[in-house]
Amino acid sequence: MKKIGLVGGTGPESTLMYYKKLNSRIDTISNGQTMPEVAIESVNFRKAWEYIISSNYDDLAAYLSDKIKALKAGGAEVISLTSATVHIVFDELEKQTGVSLVSIPRAVAAYAVEKGYKKVGLIGTSFTMEKDYMKKDLLDAGIEVVIPDEEERELVARKIFEELEFGVVKESTLDEFNRILKRMQEDQKIEAVILGCTELPLLLNNQNCCLPCIDSVDVHIRKLIEMSMES
Repeated sequence: MKKIGLVGGTGPESTLMYYKKLNSRIDTISNGQTMPEVAIESVNFRKAWEYIISSNYDDLAAYLSDKIKALKAGGAEVISLTSATVHIVFDELEKQTGVSLVSIPRAVAAYAVEKGYKKVGLIGTSFTMEKDYMKKDLLDAGIEVVIPDEEERELVARKIFEELEFGVVKESTLDEFNRILKRMQEDQKIEAVILGCTELPLLLNNQNCCLPCIDSVDVHIRKLIEMSMES
């Protein structure tokens, strides 16, 4: 089995989710015979976030490239980022490191195609909702992507940064998110919602959401497992 490398810490809660799910699922798949070797290069979240909000993408790419190279040097063969937002420099990271990273947007788009969706909502950080990096593969596959309106985007982004990044899950926030998604379902006819931030599965799932969820962590982990178990 191939060693998995994760660029984590953006934020810590999603990194923990990746580590636990990779171990438990591979243990189950192998009937208790194996668990993966997982290496994590954890970034300084505050430093990475400052690069993002200041649009300092060159320094962000250089910082993350060093982490990817360290994972490769440590023997990791299947490497990925554990944050959707930092995919804003995905192409530059592959160019600088020579590593074919396992992309969250590509995994999400493939899953949406598999499910036959034609119009989906997207929620996440402000950057994920407003920039193109999470949408491009979906649009290329002929899937329309809808984001919340400006006021709703501000609320979603604030709740991610102030609550979910720290593992804080509130029933009131769940109600607010469902209100936004129901409005999008009724007004814009979305068929499902992409949980485009890797902390969002802490709050939303197919049991408590008003419409089907495309869990970016879940579909990404499936792809990581598939690639790590290839001979």
